[in-house]
Amino acid sequence: MKQSVLTRYRAMAYITGVLLILLTVGVIAKYALDMSGAAGFTTAVGIAHGWLYVVYLVLAFDLGTKAKWPIGKLAWVLLAGTIPTAVFFVERKVSRDVAPLIAAEPATA
Repeated sequence: MKQSVLTRYRAMAYITGVLLILLTVGVIAKYALDMSGAAGFTTAVGIAHGWLYVVYLVLAFDLGTKAKWPIGKLAWVLLAGTIPTAVFFVERKVSRDVAPLIAAEPATA
């Protein structure tokens, strides 16, 4: 497995996590605080998060299959992008678990 697979996953994990936090703040502003402009913000961030979450799913699945994760771990990593802040904790754990696999693989020319 290459370092680039982990790097792509990590980048999308952070992007997905930040967008989900922004979406959560937007929903709170829209429904709980009844702020003007929150509806447009929530719509835009929701669409961005939705599409980029699909990219996250593809990259996380790619990483999980190359790391030969059991289905339960793979499912948890895939679902982490739907729970606010969970993706940051999962990403950190995944990075610690996958780094030795990358280091153990012989370098290819």
